[in-house]
Amino acid sequence: MSVEIVEVLNRRDLKKFVKFPHTLYNDNQYWAPPLIKDELTILSRDKNPAFEFCTTKYWLAYRNGKIVGRIAGIINNRLNEKWKTSKARFGWIDFIDDEEVSKNLIDTVEKWTVENGLKELEGPMQFTDLDEEGMLIEGFEEQSTMATTYNYAYYPEHLGKLGYKKQTDWVEFELVAPKEIPERVVKLNSLILKRSKLRVLDAKKSKDYIPYIPQFWEIIDEAFSELFGTTDLTEKQKKFYTDQYFSMLIPDFTTFILDENDKLIGAGITFPSFTEALRKAKGNFIPFGAFHMLRALKNPKVLDFYLIGVRKEYQGRGVVSLMMNEITQNALRAGVQLCETNVELEDNTAVQGMWEYYEHRQHKRRRCFIKTL
Repeated sequence: MSVEIVEVLNRRDLKKFVKFPHTLYNDNQYWAPPLIKDELTILSRDKNPAFEFCTTKYWLAYRNGKIVGRIAGIINNRLNEKWKTSKARFGWIDFIDDEEVSKNLIDTVEKWTVENGLKELEGPMQFTDLDEEGMLIEGFEEQSTMATTYNYAYYPEHLGKLGYKKQTDWVEFELVAPKEIPERVVKLNSLILKRSKLRVLDAKKSKDYIPYIPQFWEIIDEAFSELFGTTDLTEKQKKFYTDQYFSMLIPDFTTFILDENDKLIGAGITFPSFTEALRKAKGNFIPFGAFHMLRALKNPKVLDFYLIGVRKEYQGRGVVSLMMNEITQNALRAGVQLCETNVELEDNTAVQGMWEYYEHRQHKRRRCFIKTL
């Protein structure tokens, strides 16, 4: 029977859209199931402020009454305005290994893109640079993380057959925690702190970061402004992400660097890996997901990097070294053995330079594809 593409028009179908990967990857040992509640929030027009400037549609693919694929179409008007482009995005793309299914899904978004007067389609990308981005093209037998998506090896093969080419890649590294920090590194960082009149915020609870939230978003906008696919966040978006994540910050794994005037000049945010907790939770935070997430905070063996940003005026002045030293010390005290860097653009040599001082391997690669229509 042929494939039927059905637009998602109500909450019931949106839940089907969100839950489809839980069927597709049910037996996959590398997939980290996202929390269903979080996915519904991101995709809901009445909750995600990105919908103030994004036009979206979602579709499900059916065969014989069974869901066999999904895809989202996104037009980010602020993105096109900033970068002077004429593009739509596809995201949340998942499908069984059937070229008829993938073709029908992509064809649907391509048609929608042309109908809206746009000339290119790229993806997989979501609403902002803080959302998940890129399709896995290397590292299919590596554990996924809470900050990234996972996909089967046949995904990029299907896109290639549909005429999609590389636009940009992100790489990921696994770092081995050192047994100890060399004394010379400790002394060097102490010297940087003294000469630059900097200090590490001595936070005891997540609420201690609240006074610095506006400055944190200034740094993110400034540090990310020229990176691929980024736009400055609106005030509503900043509040959206703050409400989602700032209450979760863990002082032992979060580093804020302040100057002598108590101005935030650098921030590094990491979390213990939630991959196993997500797998056990099976997408549900309640009733047992919260238990597994809390348990993951005890005796973590793997640490995930989420965000590292430094004000431009302080870049190249040792601030990143200070943050990495602080994060590493806390990781060693907690018994962490490995760290996941998560995604960074392949040409972002400034970030990748940080890993030179650690035993590391580049173990995953993701790609944003593009096609001119």
